[in-house]
Amino acid sequence: MGLKSDGTLSTAGANVYGQCNVGNWTDIIKTATSYDHTVGLRSDGTAVAVGDNYYGQCDVGNWMDIIYVGAGLHHTVGVKSDGTVVAVGDNHYGQCDVSDWTDIVQVAAGSYHTAGLKSDGTVVAVGDNKYGQCTINGWTDISQVTAGVYHTVGLKSDGTVVAVGYNYYGTCDVGDWMEITQDAAGWSHTVGLKSDRTVVAVGDNQYGQCSVNDWENVIQIAANGYQTVGLKFDRTVVAVGLNEYGQCDVGNWTDIIYVATSGWHTVGLKAGGTVVAVGYNDERCNVGDWTDIVSIAAGRYHTVGLKSDGTVVAVGDNTYGKCDVSNWTGIVQITAGLYHTLGLKSDGTVVAVGDNAYGQCDVGGWSDIVQIAAGTYQTVGLKSDGTVVAVGDDSSGQCSVGGWGGWTNITQVGTGTYHTVGLKSDGTVVAVGLETELALWNLSATDFDEGPPVNWQLIGGVIAVVAVGLAVFFVRRKRTA
Repeated sequence: MGLKSDGTLSTAGANVYGQCNVGNWTDIIKTATSYDHTVGLRSDGTAVAVGDNYYGQCDVGNWMDIIYVGAGLHHTVGVKSDGTVVAVGDNHYGQCDVSDWTDIVQVAAGSYHTAGLKSDGTVVAVGDNKYGQCTINGWTDISQVTAGVYHTVGLKSDGTVVAVGYNYYGTCDVGDWMEITQDAAGWSHTVGLKSDRTVVAVGDNQYGQCSVNDWENVIQIAANGYQTVGLKFDRTVVAVGLNEYGQCDVGNWTDIIYVATSGWHTVGLKAGGTVVAVGYNDERCNVGDWTDIVSIAAGRYHTVGLKSDGTVVAVGDNTYGKCDVSNWTGIVQITAGLYHTLGLKSDGTVVAVGDNAYGQCDVGGWSDIVQIAAGTYQTVGLKSDGTVVAVGDDSSGQCSVGGWGGWTNITQVGTGTYHTVGLKSDGTVVAVGLETELALWNLSATDFDEGPPVNWQLIGGVIAVVAVGLAVFFVRRKRTA
Protein backbone atom coordinates (compact mmCIF):
# COMPACT_ATOMS: atom_id res chain seq x y z
CA MET A 1 0.00 0.00 0.00
CA GLY A 2 1.35 3.43 -0.96
CA LEU A 3 0.05 6.89 -0.05
CA LYS A 4 0.47 9.27 -2.97
CA SER A 5 1.08 12.99 -2.75
CA ASP A 6 -2.45 13.78 -3.96
CA GLY A 7 -3.97 11.89 -1.02
CA THR A 8 -4.91 8.85 -3.08
CA LEU A 9 -3.69 5.31 -2.54
CA SER A 10 -1.99 2.71 -4.69
CA THR A 11 -2.44 -0.92 -3.69
CA ALA A 12 -1.17 -4.26 -4.88
CA GLY A 13 -1.69 -7.81 -3.69
CA ALA A 14 -4.44 -10.06 -2.44
CA ASN A 15 -8.00 -8.71 -2.52
CA VAL A 16 -9.94 -11.72 -1.32
CA TYR A 17 -11.88 -9.63 1.21
CA GLY A 18 -12.03 -6.41 -0.83
CA GLN A 19 -9.17 -4.88 1.17
CA CYS A 20 -7.86 -3.23 -2.00
CA ASN A 21 -11.17 -1.55 -2.89
CA VAL A 22 -9.95 1.93 -2.06
CA GLY A 23 -10.35 3.54 -5.47
CA ASN A 24 -12.84 6.16 -4.25
CA TRP A 25 -10.96 7.23 -1.12
CA THR A 26 -9.93 10.87 -1.00
CA ASP A 27 -8.24 13.21 1.48
CA ILE A 28 -6.38 10.32 3.12
CA ILE A 29 -3.45 11.31 5.35
CA LYS A 30 -2.59 7.93 6.89
CA THR A 31 -3.39 4.29 6.32
CA ALA A 32 -3.11 1.06 8.26
CA THR A 33 -3.36 -2.43 6.85
CA SER A 34 -3.97 -5.91 8.12
CA TYR A 35 -4.23 -9.33 6.52
CA ASP A 36 -7.90 -8.83 5.69
CA HIS A 37 -8.75 -5.13 5.96
CA THR A 38 -7.47 -1.63 5.20
CA VAL A 39 -8.10 1.51 7.23
CA GLY A 40 -7.73 5.11 6.11
CA LEU A 41 -7.53 8.27 8.21
CA ARG A 42 -8.97 11.33 6.53
CA SER A 43 -7.80 14.89 6.95
CA ASP A 44 -11.07 15.77 8.72
CA GLY A 45 -10.41 13.23 11.48
CA THR A 46 -12.85 10.61 10.24
CA ALA A 47 -11.89 7.08 9.20
CA VAL A 48 -12.82 4.67 6.41
CA ALA A 49 -12.21 0.94 6.16
CA VAL A 50 -12.68 -1.85 3.63
CA GLY A 51 -12.19 -5.61 3.72
CA ASP A 52 -13.39 -8.46 5.88
CA ASN A 53 -15.80 -7.23 8.54
CA TYR A 54 -16.70 -10.50 10.27
CA TYR A 55 -15.65 -9.15 13.66
CA GLY A 56 -16.78 -5.57 12.98
CA GLN A 57 -13.19 -4.44 12.39
CA CYS A 58 -14.33 -2.08 9.61
CA ASP A 59 -17.08 -0.39 11.63
CA VAL A 60 -15.34 2.96 11.90
CA GLY A 61 -17.95 5.08 10.13
CA ASN A 62 -18.90 6.97 13.30
CA TRP A 63 -15.36 7.73 14.44
CA MET A 64 -14.51 11.43 14.73
CA ASP A 65 -11.52 13.50 15.85
CA ILE A 66 -9.12 10.64 15.02
CA ILE A 67 -5.42 11.48 14.67
CA TYR A 68 -3.92 7.99 14.28
CA VAL A 69 -5.12 4.54 13.22
CA GLY A 70 -3.78 1.01 13.60
CA ALA A 71 -4.94 -2.34 12.21
CA GLY A 72 -4.49 -5.72 13.88
CA LEU A 73 -5.36 -9.11 12.49
CA HIS A 74 -9.08 -8.68 13.11
CA HIS A 75 -9.31 -5.38 15.04
CA THR A 76 -8.89 -1.67 14.38
CA VAL A 77 -7.69 1.01 16.79
CA GLY A 78 -7.93 4.80 16.63
CA VAL A 79 -6.34 7.55 18.72
CA LYS A 80 -8.54 10.60 19.29
CA SER A 81 -7.30 14.18 19.52
CA ASP A 82 -7.98 14.18 23.27
CA GLY A 83 -5.59 11.24 23.80
CA THR A 84 -8.26 8.61 24.33
CA VAL A 85 -8.53 5.50 22.18
CA VAL A 86 -11.36 3.67 20.41
CA ALA A 87 -11.28 0.13 19.06
CA VAL A 88 -13.57 -2.22 17.15
CA GLY A 89 -13.31 -5.85 16.09
CA ASP A 90 -12.21 -9.12 17.64
CA ASN A 91 -11.69 -8.82 21.40
CA HIS A 92 -11.09 -12.46 22.35
CA TYR A 93 -7.82 -11.59 24.10
CA GLY A 94 -8.91 -8.18 25.36
CA GLN A 95 -7.03 -6.40 22.56
CA CYS A 96 -9.85 -3.84 22.28
CA ASP A 97 -9.98 -3.02 26.01
CA VAL A 98 -8.58 0.47 25.57
CA SER A 99 -11.49 2.62 26.74
CA ASP A 100 -9.63 3.71 29.90
CA TRP A 101 -6.43 4.74 28.12
CA THR A 102 -5.51 8.44 28.28
CA ASP A 103 -2.69 10.67 27.02
CA ILE A 104 -2.07 8.35 24.04
CA VAL A 105 -0.27 9.81 21.02
CA GLN A 106 0.19 6.68 18.89
CA VAL A 107 -0.99 3.07 18.76
CA ALA A 108 0.18 -0.17 17.20
CA ALA A 109 -1.88 -3.31 16.69
CA GLY A 110 -0.44 -6.80 16.56
CA SER A 111 -2.39 -9.91 15.69
CA TYR A 112 -4.03 -10.18 19.09
CA HIS A 113 -2.57 -7.31 21.12
CA THR A 114 -2.58 -3.51 21.12
CA ALA A 115 0.16 -1.14 22.30
CA GLY A 116 -0.24 2.53 23.05
CA LEU A 117 2.44 5.19 23.33
CA LYS A 118 1.78 7.81 26.00
CA SER A 119 2.80 11.47 25.84
CA ASP A 120 5.36 10.90 28.62
CA GLY A 121 7.22 8.27 26.56
CA THR A 122 5.89 5.24 28.43
CA VAL A 123 3.87 2.46 26.83
CA VAL A 124 0.71 0.54 27.72
CA ALA A 125 -0.45 -2.73 26.18
CA VAL A 126 -3.43 -5.09 26.29
CA GLY A 127 -4.28 -8.42 24.71
CA ASP A 128 -2.50 -11.71 24.19
CA ASN A 129 0.72 -11.89 26.23
CA LYS A 130 1.69 -15.51 25.61
CA TYR A 131 5.18 -14.54 24.45
CA GLY A 132 5.58 -11.48 26.65
CA GLN A 133 4.63 -9.10 23.85
CA CYS A 134 2.68 -6.94 26.32
CA THR A 135 5.47 -6.82 28.92
CA ILE A 136 6.43 -3.19 28.36
CA ASN A 137 5.95 -1.73 31.86
CA GLY A 138 9.56 -0.56 32.23
CA TRP A 139 9.87 1.16 28.88
CA THR A 140 10.69 4.89 28.98
CA ASP A 141 11.69 7.61 26.51
CA ILE A 142 9.82 5.82 23.70
CA SER A 143 9.00 7.89 20.61
CA GLN A 144 7.31 5.23 18.47
CA VAL A 145 5.80 1.77 18.90
CA THR A 146 5.12 -0.98 16.39
CA ALA A 147 3.69 -4.46 16.73
CA GLY A 148 4.19 -7.73 14.91
CA VAL A 149 2.18 -10.89 15.26
CA TYR A 150 3.70 -11.83 18.61
CA HIS A 151 6.19 -9.05 19.37
CA THR A 152 6.28 -5.34 20.19
CA VAL A 153 9.00 -2.87 19.27
CA GLY A 154 9.77 0.54 20.75
CA LEU A 155 11.94 3.24 19.23
CA LYS A 156 13.63 5.35 21.90
CA SER A 157 14.31 9.07 21.67
CA ASP A 158 18.07 8.41 21.47
CA GLY A 159 17.65 6.30 18.32
CA THR A 160 18.04 2.94 20.01
CA VAL A 161 15.39 0.22 19.94
CA VAL A 162 13.82 -2.16 22.47
CA ALA A 163 11.68 -5.20 21.72
CA VAL A 164 9.77 -7.91 23.58
CA GLY A 165 7.90 -11.03 22.52
CA TYR A 166 8.48 -14.03 20.31
CA ASN A 167 12.16 -14.25 19.41
CA TYR A 168 12.65 -17.60 17.71
CA TYR A 169 14.01 -15.97 14.54
CA GLY A 170 15.93 -13.24 16.35
CA THR A 171 13.02 -10.89 15.75
CA CYS A 172 13.79 -8.99 18.95
CA ASP A 173 17.58 -8.81 18.54
CA VAL A 174 17.71 -5.05 18.12
CA GLY A 175 19.86 -4.16 21.10
CA ASP A 176 22.77 -2.94 18.97
CA TRP A 177 20.71 -0.76 16.64
CA MET A 178 21.52 2.95 16.72
CA GLU A 179 20.44 6.12 14.89
CA ILE A 180 17.03 4.62 14.09
CA THR A 181 14.31 7.09 13.08
CA GLN A 182 11.45 4.65 12.40
CA ASP A 183 10.80 0.98 13.04
CA ALA A 184 8.35 -1.52 11.59
CA ALA A 185 7.37 -5.05 12.52
CA GLY A 186 6.36 -7.96 10.31
CA TRP A 187 5.06 -11.29 11.52
CA SER A 188 8.52 -12.56 12.49
CA HIS A 189 10.88 -9.80 11.45
CA THR A 190 11.74 -6.26 12.54
CA VAL A 191 12.88 -3.40 10.32
CA GLY A 192 14.58 -0.12 11.20
CA LEU A 193 15.06 3.07 9.17
CA LYS A 194 18.31 4.82 10.00
CA SER A 195 19.00 8.55 10.01
CA ASP A 196 21.20 8.13 6.93
CA ARG A 197 18.14 6.74 5.05
CA THR A 198 19.46 3.18 4.95
CA VAL A 199 17.51 0.25 6.38
CA VAL A 200 18.35 -2.62 8.74
CA ALA A 201 16.33 -5.76 9.47
CA VAL A 202 16.47 -8.84 11.71
CA GLY A 203 14.39 -11.98 12.04
CA ASP A 204 12.86 -14.51 9.68
CA ASN A 205 14.18 -14.07 6.13
CA GLN A 206 12.55 -17.05 4.47
CA TYR A 207 11.09 -14.92 1.67
CA GLY A 208 13.84 -12.30 1.59
CA GLN A 209 11.84 -9.85 3.70
CA CYS A 210 15.03 -8.81 5.51
CA SER A 211 17.06 -8.28 2.33
CA VAL A 212 17.19 -4.49 2.62
CA ASN A 213 20.91 -3.91 2.99
CA ASP A 214 21.20 -2.19 -0.39
CA TRP A 215 18.30 0.21 0.11
CA GLU A 216 19.21 3.90 0.02
CA ASN A 217 17.37 7.23 0.26
CA VAL A 218 14.44 5.62 2.07
CA ILE A 219 12.23 8.02 4.04
CA GLN A 220 9.50 5.67 5.33
CA ILE A 221 9.18 1.94 5.89
CA ALA A 222 6.33 -0.51 6.39
CA ALA A 223 6.37 -4.18 7.25
CA ASN A 224 3.78 -6.86 7.80
CA GLY A 225 3.41 -10.56 7.18
CA TYR A 226 6.47 -11.66 5.22
CA GLN A 227 7.01 -8.38 3.41
CA THR A 228 8.93 -5.10 3.80
CA VAL A 229 8.18 -1.92 1.86
CA GLY A 230 10.20 1.28 1.58
CA LEU A 231 9.21 4.71 0.31
CA LYS A 232 12.11 6.52 -1.29
CA PHE A 233 12.87 10.24 -1.30
CA ASP A 234 11.95 10.46 -4.99
CA ARG A 235 8.47 9.11 -4.16
CA THR A 236 9.09 5.72 -5.71
CA VAL A 237 8.67 2.49 -3.75
CA VAL A 238 10.73 -0.65 -3.17
CA ALA A 239 9.54 -3.93 -1.69
CA VAL A 240 10.96 -7.33 -0.76
CA GLY A 241 9.51 -10.54 0.60
CA LEU A 242 6.67 -12.86 -0.27
CA ASN A 243 5.24 -11.92 -3.67
CA GLU A 244 2.70 -14.67 -4.24
CA TYR A 245 -0.09 -12.19 -4.96
CA GLY A 246 2.02 -9.46 -6.56
CA GLN A 247 2.19 -7.48 -3.34
CA CYS A 248 5.79 -6.50 -4.09
CA ASP A 249 5.10 -5.34 -7.66
CA VAL A 250 5.49 -1.64 -6.88
CA GLY A 251 8.37 -0.82 -9.20
CA ASN A 252 6.29 1.45 -11.42
CA TRP A 253 4.72 3.49 -8.63
CA THR A 254 5.41 7.22 -8.65
CA ASP A 255 4.31 10.27 -6.66
CA ILE A 256 3.73 8.21 -3.51
CA ILE A 257 3.83 9.96 -0.14
CA TYR A 258 2.98 7.08 2.21
CA VAL A 259 3.08 3.30 2.07
CA ALA A 260 1.46 0.53 4.10
CA THR A 261 1.26 -3.22 3.79
CA SER A 262 -0.71 -6.10 5.24
CA GLY A 263 1.87 -8.57 3.98
CA TRP A 264 -0.62 -9.76 1.38
CA HIS A 265 -1.41 -6.45 -0.29
CA THR A 266 0.39 -3.14 -0.60
CA VAL A 267 -1.19 0.31 -0.73
CA GLY A 268 0.15 3.66 -1.89
CA LEU A 269 -1.37 7.04 -1.04
CA LYS A 270 -1.02 9.84 -3.56
CA ALA A 271 -0.94 13.55 -2.81
CA GLY A 272 -4.51 14.35 -3.91
CA GLY A 273 -6.23 12.09 -1.41
CA THR A 274 -7.44 9.51 -3.90
CA VAL A 275 -6.73 5.79 -3.85
CA VAL A 276 -5.84 3.12 -6.43
CA ALA A 277 -5.84 -0.63 -5.87
CA VAL A 278 -4.87 -3.94 -7.45
CA GLY A 279 -4.65 -7.44 -6.07
CA TYR A 280 -5.12 -11.16 -6.36
CA ASN A 281 -5.65 -10.76 -10.11
CA ASP A 282 -9.16 -12.23 -10.18
CA GLU A 283 -10.45 -9.09 -11.97
CA ARG A 284 -12.36 -7.65 -9.06
CA CYS A 285 -9.58 -5.11 -8.54
CA ASN A 286 -9.15 -4.21 -12.21
CA VAL A 287 -10.46 -0.69 -11.78
CA GLY A 288 -7.42 1.22 -12.99
CA ASP A 289 -9.19 2.51 -16.12
CA TRP A 290 -12.32 3.67 -14.31
CA THR A 291 -12.96 7.40 -14.44
CA ASP A 292 -15.64 9.79 -13.18
CA ILE A 293 -16.59 7.36 -10.39
CA VAL A 294 -18.63 8.88 -7.56
CA SER A 295 -19.47 5.77 -5.55
CA ILE A 296 -18.41 2.13 -5.32
CA ALA A 297 -19.84 -1.07 -3.90
CA ALA A 298 -18.06 -4.36 -3.33
CA GLY A 299 -19.63 -7.79 -3.37
CA ARG A 300 -17.62 -10.79 -2.37
CA TYR A 301 -16.55 -11.56 -5.92
CA HIS A 302 -17.29 -8.35 -7.84
CA THR A 303 -16.84 -4.59 -7.69
CA VAL A 304 -19.38 -2.01 -8.88
CA GLY A 305 -18.84 1.66 -9.69
CA LEU A 306 -21.37 4.47 -10.14
CA LYS A 307 -20.30 7.13 -12.62
CA SER A 308 -21.11 10.82 -12.42
CA ASP A 309 -23.43 10.52 -15.45
CA GLY A 310 -25.64 7.94 -13.70
CA THR A 311 -24.29 4.91 -15.54
CA VAL A 312 -22.67 1.93 -13.83
CA VAL A 313 -19.62 -0.26 -14.40
CA ALA A 314 -18.76 -3.60 -12.80
CA VAL A 315 -15.84 -6.05 -12.82
CA GLY A 316 -15.18 -9.46 -11.34
CA ASP A 317 -16.82 -12.84 -11.41
CA ASN A 318 -20.03 -12.61 -13.44
CA THR A 319 -21.70 -15.83 -12.38
CA TYR A 320 -25.45 -15.15 -12.20
CA GLY A 321 -24.96 -12.02 -14.35
CA LYS A 322 -24.34 -9.76 -11.38
CA CYS A 323 -22.02 -7.56 -13.46
CA ASP A 324 -24.52 -7.00 -16.29
CA VAL A 325 -25.11 -3.33 -15.55
CA SER A 326 -23.87 -1.68 -18.72
CA ASN A 327 -27.37 -0.61 -19.81
CA TRP A 328 -28.31 1.04 -16.52
CA THR A 329 -28.98 4.79 -16.62
CA GLY A 330 -30.28 7.38 -14.19
CA ILE A 331 -28.72 5.58 -11.21
CA VAL A 332 -28.11 7.56 -8.00
CA GLN A 333 -27.00 4.78 -5.63
CA ILE A 334 -25.57 1.27 -5.95
CA THR A 335 -25.17 -1.65 -3.57
CA ALA A 336 -23.89 -5.20 -3.92
CA GLY A 337 -24.86 -8.42 -2.19
CA LEU A 338 -23.08 -11.74 -2.33
CA TYR A 339 -24.24 -12.59 -5.85
CA HIS A 340 -26.53 -9.69 -6.82
CA THR A 341 -26.26 -6.01 -7.67
CA LEU A 342 -28.82 -3.25 -7.15
CA GLY A 343 -29.26 0.26 -8.48
CA LEU A 344 -31.52 3.01 -7.19
CA LYS A 345 -32.83 5.24 -9.96
CA SER A 346 -33.49 8.96 -9.73
CA ASP A 347 -37.24 8.33 -10.01
CA GLY A 348 -37.25 6.17 -6.86
CA THR A 349 -37.48 2.82 -8.61
CA VAL A 350 -34.91 0.04 -8.30
CA VAL A 351 -33.16 -2.26 -10.76
CA ALA A 352 -31.40 -5.53 -9.95
CA VAL A 353 -29.30 -8.22 -11.62
CA GLY A 354 -27.76 -11.45 -10.40
CA ASP A 355 -28.77 -14.43 -8.31
CA ASN A 356 -32.48 -14.48 -7.48
CA ALA A 357 -32.76 -17.84 -5.73
CA TYR A 358 -34.37 -16.19 -2.70
CA GLY A 359 -36.23 -13.48 -4.61
CA GLN A 360 -33.65 -10.86 -3.63
CA CYS A 361 -33.93 -9.26 -7.08
CA ASP A 362 -37.75 -9.00 -7.05
CA VAL A 363 -37.78 -5.22 -6.76
CA GLY A 364 -39.60 -4.38 -9.99
CA GLY A 365 -42.66 -3.08 -8.15
CA TRP A 366 -40.82 -0.84 -5.69
CA SER A 367 -41.38 2.92 -5.83
CA ASP A 368 -40.58 6.02 -3.75
CA ILE A 369 -37.30 4.44 -2.61
CA VAL A 370 -34.62 6.81 -1.27
CA GLN A 371 -31.94 4.32 -0.16
CA ILE A 372 -31.11 0.66 -0.77
CA ALA A 373 -28.98 -1.93 1.00
CA ALA A 374 -28.04 -5.48 0.05
CA GLY A 375 -27.30 -8.30 2.43
CA THR A 376 -25.99 -11.70 1.48
CA TYR A 377 -29.30 -12.90 0.07
CA GLN A 378 -31.68 -10.07 0.96
CA THR A 379 -32.46 -6.60 -0.39
CA VAL A 380 -33.82 -3.72 1.67
CA GLY A 381 -35.31 -0.43 0.51
CA LEU A 382 -36.05 2.72 2.51
CA LYS A 383 -39.12 4.60 1.32
CA SER A 384 -39.61 8.37 1.36
CA ASP A 385 -42.25 8.03 4.09
CA GLY A 386 -39.77 6.41 6.48
CA THR A 387 -41.06 2.86 6.09
CA VAL A 388 -38.99 -0.06 4.80
CA VAL A 389 -39.52 -2.89 2.33
CA ALA A 390 -37.45 -6.05 1.97
CA VAL A 391 -37.26 -9.13 -0.25
CA GLY A 392 -35.11 -12.25 -0.24
CA ASP A 393 -33.97 -14.77 2.34
CA ASP A 394 -35.94 -14.40 5.57
CA SER A 395 -34.70 -17.52 7.35
CA SER A 396 -33.44 -15.45 10.27
CA GLY A 397 -36.20 -12.85 10.09
CA GLN A 398 -33.93 -10.36 8.34
CA CYS A 399 -36.74 -9.24 6.03
CA SER A 400 -39.31 -8.73 8.80
CA VAL A 401 -39.32 -4.94 8.59
CA GLY A 402 -43.05 -4.23 8.74
CA GLY A 403 -44.25 -1.16 10.61
CA TRP A 404 -45.58 -3.27 13.47
CA GLY A 405 -42.02 -3.94 14.68
CA GLY A 406 -41.09 -0.30 15.11
CA TRP A 407 -39.96 0.17 11.54
CA THR A 408 -41.33 3.68 11.05
CA ASN A 409 -39.60 7.04 10.86
CA ILE A 410 -36.51 5.30 9.48
CA THR A 411 -33.78 7.55 8.05
CA GLN A 412 -31.18 4.96 7.05
CA VAL A 413 -31.00 1.19 6.54
CA GLY A 414 -28.12 -1.26 6.66
CA THR A 415 -27.76 -4.98 6.16
CA GLY A 416 -25.51 -7.74 7.42
CA THR A 417 -25.31 -11.34 6.39
CA TYR A 418 -28.42 -12.37 8.28
CA HIS A 419 -29.69 -9.16 9.84
CA THR A 420 -31.12 -5.79 8.88
CA VAL A 421 -30.75 -2.51 10.76
CA GLY A 422 -32.68 0.75 10.66
CA LEU A 423 -31.72 4.12 12.10
CA LYS A 424 -34.72 6.09 13.35
CA SER A 425 -35.14 9.85 13.27
CA ASP A 426 -34.92 10.00 17.08
CA GLY A 427 -31.42 8.47 17.04
CA THR A 428 -32.52 5.01 18.17
CA VAL A 429 -32.02 1.81 16.20
CA VAL A 430 -34.20 -1.14 15.27
CA ALA A 431 -32.92 -4.46 13.97
CA VAL A 432 -34.17 -7.87 12.95
CA GLY A 433 -32.50 -11.20 12.26
CA LEU A 434 -29.74 -13.30 13.78
CA GLU A 435 -31.37 -13.17 17.24
CA THR A 436 -30.37 -9.50 17.27
CA GLU A 437 -30.46 -7.54 20.51
CA LEU A 438 -30.04 -3.82 20.65
CA ALA A 439 -28.57 -1.20 22.89
CA LEU A 440 -31.06 1.53 22.04
CA TRP A 441 -28.70 4.41 22.51
CA ASN A 442 -29.35 7.98 21.61
CA LEU A 443 -25.90 9.19 20.65
CA SER A 444 -26.80 12.82 20.88
CA ALA A 445 -25.16 12.33 24.27
CA THR A 446 -21.49 13.18 24.58
CA ASP A 447 -20.08 9.81 25.64
CA PHE A 448 -19.49 8.23 22.26
CA ASP A 449 -16.88 5.75 23.40
CA GLU A 450 -18.71 4.03 26.22
CA GLY A 451 -19.13 0.26 25.90
CA PRO A 452 -22.38 -1.73 25.99
CA PRO A 453 -24.82 -1.12 28.85
CA VAL A 454 -23.85 -2.73 32.14
CA ASN A 455 -26.68 -5.23 31.89
CA TRP A 456 -25.48 -6.50 28.52
CA GLN A 457 -25.02 -10.26 28.76
CA LEU A 458 -22.13 -11.33 26.57
CA ILE A 459 -22.50 -14.71 24.90
CA GLY A 460 -19.14 -15.63 23.45
CA GLY A 461 -18.33 -11.93 23.23
CA VAL A 462 -19.81 -9.30 20.97
CA ILE A 463 -19.30 -10.39 17.35
CA ALA A 464 -20.16 -7.15 15.57
CA VAL A 465 -20.29 -3.48 16.38
CA VAL A 466 -22.20 -1.71 13.64
CA ALA A 467 -22.38 2.04 13.24
CA VAL A 468 -25.29 3.55 11.33
CA GLY A 469 -25.13 7.30 11.31
CA LEU A 470 -24.81 8.26 14.99
CA ALA A 471 -26.42 5.10 16.35
CA VAL A 472 -24.53 2.03 17.51
CA PHE A 473 -25.85 -1.45 18.10
CA PHE A 474 -24.25 -4.68 19.21
CA VAL A 475 -25.00 -8.02 17.61
CA ARG A 476 -24.41 -11.27 19.48
CA ARG A 477 -24.51 -14.73 18.02
CA LYS A 478 -27.43 -16.96 18.93
CA ARG A 479 -26.67 -19.26 21.82
CA THR A 480 -26.26 -22.83 20.66
CA ALA A 481 -27.15 -25.91 22.62
